[in-house]
Amino acid sequence: MRTQSRRTPCRLLAVAAVGTLITSLAACAGAGGSGSSDGESLNVLMVNNPQMVELQKLTAGHFTKDTGIAVNFTVLPENDVRDKISQDFANQAGQYDVATLSNYEIPIYARNGWLHSLDEYVKNDTAFDQGDILTPMTQALTAEDGKLYGEPFYGESSFLMYRKDVFEKAGLTMPDKPTWKQVADLAAKVDGAEPGMKGICLRGLPGWGEVMAPLTTVVNTFGGTWFDEDWNARLDSKEFKEATQFYVDLVREHGEAGAAQSGYAECLNNMTQGKTAMWYDATAGAGSLEASGSPVKGKIGYVPAPVEKTDSSGWLYTWAWGVQKASKNADSAWKFISWASGKDYEKLVGEKLGWANVPAGKRASTYDIPEYREEAAAFADVTRDAIANAKPEDPGVQPRPAPGIQFVGIPEFTDLGTKVSQEISAAIAGRQSVDSALSQSQKLAEAVGKKYQ
Repeated sequence: MRTQSRRTPCRLLAVAAVGTLITSLAACAGAGGSGSSDGESLNVLMVNNPQMVELQKLTAGHFTKDTGIAVNFTVLPENDVRDKISQDFANQAGQYDVATLSNYEIPIYARNGWLHSLDEYVKNDTAFDQGDILTPMTQALTAEDGKLYGEPFYGESSFLMYRKDVFEKAGLTMPDKPTWKQVADLAAKVDGAEPGMKGICLRGLPGWGEVMAPLTTVVNTFGGTWFDEDWNARLDSKEFKEATQFYVDLVREHGEAGAAQSGYAECLNNMTQGKTAMWYDATAGAGSLEASGSPVKGKIGYVPAPVEKTDSSGWLYTWAWGVQKASKNADSAWKFISWASGKDYEKLVGEKLGWANVPAGKRASTYDIPEYREEAAAFADVTRDAIANAKPEDPGVQPRPAPGIQFVGIPEFTDLGTKVSQEISAAIAGRQSVDSALSQSQKLAEAVGKKYQ
């Protein structure tokens, strides 16, 4: 398989256009840091996900109390935070020292020279224990130059969640490793199993990180790809069409009401409220389903992401910490990161907020904590296996020109993926056919592919 660096135009080795990146998601001197922790403050820009909000609440009483470093948080919704991070880091304005970045952005930002390498910090901060970070996470946050530029706060893959009690009443058995064709058959059988219950919930909301995330995993396992290894767009291929038609038909026939406007949050709510019998989405959703007070706690089963032509099809994603190259407080930034992504923070969350709320999916040791294993018994092993089996460099049946499972690891994908998602969402809403949606999408992808040929 060709690596992205062998096919990437020189212009992308400089600062990528900010517009293409907008719209979506150590304890020592080193890496160029010069800040002192005495009476210092740190500016952190992060997404408003629940676990991040909990981090914000715990920081003053623990991190600041122990280090004397005050942390000023700016917390925004996902699309807004991506916009703000992109602008600040691209301009190297230095307003924010640390930001939450995903494994999509970090290799791109690193290539553009916007981030501090964390290697020296990791080397000298042995207590952090980089070897405990799950290998796929470390690899996903390592850039083409072989240097590490991010540390995961939590990690996720994707899997299929289903109502065990509903299946049992219907006399149905979920395969240990289902195919998508089996899932479609089961969705038809459990559709209406309880009043107001649909067979499955699948994202249909426009957005490169919304509908395109699960759909692209389906495309991969059906044998399709956005681009072949020579950057030829393949959205009009038989396999891409088959996968997209399958997805659209499934959600239209047995999916949630208002599917074209349903994303992760809406499907999580539907599953929690008993409005759907199955849900294919992020492994991170399990923590909410199994949380204390959840109406479906103990009723959900978890199996690997459905497949067709591949051995696995779960995605790989992490919200991670990145340090802006222009930061004058890089040493203190590392201290914050090593605390927020450290083993002791997980124990703090478990003891203060409950073990189901631990930001898991990043450390092997998490899965050896007795309290966590007891609280997360239903989904812990399936989640860890899904992450371990994720293949960002080889997610399908053919060589790829850029890494990524649920995305294509190039700056243009935020814009391309969003525009294609709007076409797909319109097909889910019944406003156009899948053929029409992919015909338009192919043209968009061809324009991007030509830049790399």
